[in-house]
Amino acid sequence: MDPRPSRNAHHSRNTRPSQDAEPTLERLRSDCVRMAPHWVVPPEPAAAPVSPSRIRGVTVPAASARLIGSMPEYGG
Repeated sequence: MDPRPSRNAHHSRNTRPSQDAEPTLERLRSDCVRMAPHWVVPPEPAAAPVSPSRIRGVTVPAASARLIGSMPEYGG
């Protein structure tokens, strides 16, 4: 006898058949769409831009600057 509980051991008789189905990406997407209204986040005020002259004390190692500078999408 298998000691593991059956897949339906914790479901009541009132569960929909789709709830017992194997999880799929489509089912996950539909669950997320259904729950999305519950996850509304109030908008935060936009951060004000900081003048470059106020940014002090930031140092970037030369190797990191070369790496970023050599990447075309960052202007190198």
